[in-house]
Amino acid sequence: MRPDETAGRYLVASVPRARRGQTVAEVLAELAAHAHDCMDVVCVLDDDERLVGVLPLAGLFAMERDSRLADAIRPGFPKVHPTTDQERVASLALHHAISAIPVVDAKGKLLGVVPSAALMHILRREHVEDLHRFAGISREATLAREAIEAPPLRRLRHRLPWLLLGLAGSMLATLIMSRFEGALAIDPAIAFFVPGLVYLADAIGTQTEAVAVRGLSLSHARMRTIIGGEARTGVLIGLVMGGLTFPAVWLVFGSVHLAVAVAVALVVAGGIATTVGLLLPWLLGRLGSDPAYGSGPMSTIIQDLLTLLTYFVVVSLIVG
Repeated sequence: MRPDETAGRYLVASVPRARRGQTVAEVLAELAAHAHDCMDVVCVLDDDERLVGVLPLAGLFAMERDSRLADAIRPGFPKVHPTTDQERVASLALHHAISAIPVVDAKGKLLGVVPSAALMHILRREHVEDLHRFAGISREATLAREAIEAPPLRRLRHRLPWLLLGLAGSMLATLIMSRFEGALAIDPAIAFFVPGLVYLADAIGTQTEAVAVRGLSLSHARMRTIIGGEARTGVLIGLVMGGLTFPAVWLVFGSVHLAVAVAVALVVAGGIATTVGLLLPWLLGRLGSDPAYGSGPMSTIIQDLLTLLTYFVVVSLIVG
């Protein structure tokens, strides 16, 4: 993890601080008497300067003036350390609906907060980086301008590995088709559906990737639940598309077996595409890489190969 992608990079130390025993009136008086770099929240401390809670500034104004802060702070408030990844910081702010995240040291003592302006900057930066990964641009190009204005040799170094991976994938796809030459010889119409099936699987997988790249960092659900839900979604999408395709193929080509094969392949491909689109970003994240690497060329190649293999296996079983 790079130092400029941690909570410490955005830390603001000059923030409102208060004690648990203070009243709202006392805190408001202190706020009026002192200027701070961030006024999003009031950080409530104990006698040892350890953080015990936070209060949004708007909530403070809504309280009775003689109320004590100890009666209003929420348990289970989010807090991070200076080394916490910036994306995790933004995720906590969104999940807990607060405009600033406290930063504490190893002993729980308050260092400052990550303010709302920094959280917006983090979200935008992560979004731009995801767009780069989606285009197959490596992590070295952190700015869009650098990606487009870099010398040609550097651009080649950023993009060529993914394209070489795609070239290897296309060779494997050709090999898969050659292995089912017998089925193609029986009915050449089988080949007509390859581009459409590959495109639809890619489209389904791309939708999943777009959700997974950000959703895996923001969601607090169990991974097993997420995978199961997305796999079922892919199968349902495949069922709808297969149901619409079946009568059209039967009517145009006059072969119920081919129509069944295409429909079944769509159902299976839908489930595979959503599963790959979700599992690949998650796996890369577990290996210490940015989950957004799962979007783009690598996922597309895997989905294409599995879709082709599924289609020809189904065709061989039903048509051949």
